[in-house]
Amino acid sequence: MTGGTAPDSPEDRARARVKEYTDLMWHLATFVIINTFLWLIDFGQGGGLDWAFWPTIGWGIGLAFHAASYLFGDAGQNRRYQKYLAEERSRDDI
Repeated sequence: MTGGTAPDSPEDRARARVKEYTDLMWHLATFVIINTFLWLIDFGQGGGLDWAFWPTIGWGIGLAFHAASYLFGDAGQNRRYQKYLAEERSRDDI
């Protein structure tokens, strides 16, 4: 609780959503940068692609779980709920 806002206020929820998104984007950026570097090292050793795919696969699985958690976890369910609620309310207005 910061800035005198009530626990679980809209501001707190918005802050949490932004943090979840930012964390996922940092994970993705780190994945791309580090794995690009690993692939360049592997190709630079002259033998083609020998080992760099292993850390990419392992880390990619972890990144996929992180993305799935973001998209389909509590935050994702809340986003879909808000979207569907807005759609239903707009139907009632017609």
